[in-house]
Amino acid sequence: MSTPKDLDQTGLFGEIRRMARASSTVGGIATRVIGNKLGIKSNQAIHANDLRAALGGLKGPLMKGAQILSTIPGALPEEYATQLAELQANAPPMAWSFVRRRMTTELGANWERQFRSFSHQAVAAASLGQVHRAVTADGQDVACKLQYPDMNAAVESDLRQFRVVVGLVQQFLPAIKQDEVVRELEERLREELDYEREASHTRLYRDMLQHIPEVTVPMPVEALSTRRLLTMEWVAGRGIQKILDTNPSQEERNAIATALFKSWYTPVYRYGIIHGDPHMGNVTVRPDWGINLLDFGAIRIFPPHFIKHYRPLQCAEERR
Repeated sequence: MSTPKDLDQTGLFGEIRRMARASSTVGGIATRVIGNKLGIKSNQAIHANDLRAALGGLKGPLMKGAQILSTIPGALPEEYATQLAELQANAPPMAWSFVRRRMTTELGANWERQFRSFSHQAVAAASLGQVHRAVTADGQDVACKLQYPDMNAAVESDLRQFRVVVGLVQQFLPAIKQDEVVRELEERLREELDYEREASHTRLYRDMLQHIPEVTVPMPVEALSTRRLLTMEWVAGRGIQKILDTNPSQEERNAIATALFKSWYTPVYRYGIIHGDPHMGNVTVRPDWGINLLDFGAIRIFPPHFIKHYRPLQCAEERR
């Protein structure tokens, strides 16, 4: 009988199954993207929906890559971008039985005693983990981000498949430099698997943005966090797309845009630090039209000489 610890070890047959599913998904991505570039028409709406379901089930780097592509204008046909954008915060979640075992692995057999309540349903699910809302034993409202099982092995397996996709796409989009893309993705994904590192990044962003009232960064709860479980204070907010669907006023849009600008450029210009995963699933809008900035697994620190040249270039682009 498998123990909770076993859930994080990918056996030979489990890895073979994943590789087979990943290969099939990769083949579909490559064929359809290349076909679109060559002008071969197909029912993209159906294919895009199937692709979202396949990637959502696989999770891991392939799903992360799809999320990134969905944020780049023109990188994918519209039907694909729309469907894959749903993966940013609405991926298929783990069932409660898996969640309970994973929590036992991270906090021990009596983990539930450390919470007054813990939601059985995930409030958000993405590529590497899912979030549950909970109340700690001392009454603090928190979000618990729990990493999916087998992610270490999944990252290594999927990166091999991702190299195939990038290599094929590069034949039709030569501006993409395969080695640089894969190297960057490998480094950032391996960092994202370490939630202790992310907790440190979160505290760093709280310090950098503490004087920006338009931006909230949640405080990690160290006593209830591990390398694969990150517990932090709960911050109230709604997704940007849901806000836009309500047709906010221009004043409200401006307030959101100002908060987004400050959350991004304050760390860049003052500290040379960039949030490497700024898609809409990692931002929620506060009731006062400020924002909550979330998910600090992918952070890149640049040397001063890079920022020195980056800022004038960005300002020149904004004046165009």
